[in-house]
Amino acid sequence: MSGAVKRIGIGIAEDAQKVIDSANGVNGNFTTICYSRPGIVDKKSIGNTVRIIEYANPEQVLIDDLVAGRIDAAVRGTLPANSTLKALKTAEGVDHLERIALLETVHGKKFLLTPVGVDEGWTVPEKLELIKKGRLIAQKFGLPKKVGILSGGRLGDIGRHHQVDASIAEAELVARLGDAEHCEILIENAVETCGLIIAPDGISGNLIFRTLTFLGGGHGHGAPVVNISRIFVDTSRASPNYANALILAASLLE
Repeated sequence: MSGAVKRIGIGIAEDAQKVIDSANGVNGNFTTICYSRPGIVDKKSIGNTVRIIEYANPEQVLIDDLVAGRIDAAVRGTLPANSTLKALKTAEGVDHLERIALLETVHGKKFLLTPVGVDEGWTVPEKLELIKKGRLIAQKFGLPKKVGILSGGRLGDIGRHHQVDASIAEAELVARLGDAEHCEILIENAVETCGLIIAPDGISGNLIFRTLTFLGGGHGHGAPVVNISRIFVDTSRASPNYANALILAASLLE
């Protein structure tokens, strides 16, 4: 990253030391500004490239500063999802958020997955837009360029159920229009060669995300919101650390 030192905000509501340790452990040409309620951060633990600012409503101030340009990017950190994302939608004037998640399997394989929200990516045009935006993120994060499109079954399953047939037909269309590969239902193969994976819909994408991160021993490193004008990386409070989310935000600033 060239030019002036960038400012990346990250929120703290709980597990304060986990956020501080993540911020201290990241090397880059940016300053991390931690937004928290008063009195929950041990200021003696803060490194030279980390600042702490305290407010009674840190999620609202984080979003206000992001939209006003007082910070260059934001990471949710451990702030509550409902109030933070509601403030972001209101500030950006959108009725929903489209996210592309950076995931890591238990064996250390990283890939992008979208849609991951139940109200996201339900139409062919929406999926094509996510492919376009996801390719840029994959490139910035050094992931493979190949895009894999998942469907509800193998090609040999055609005829077993009309919803499976529709899912396969749509995946074939998205793959053709999006210069991608239809990987059928074989996500275990897709992650080996694809930097970006498109789930059949927002429900299945959310289930993949939750199964991998909460049951499968994998990790979610953050999900950039791609339908707003500013850089915001959504995160899970269950994430082991936020270093990759901060690095992802910094990469998107380049």
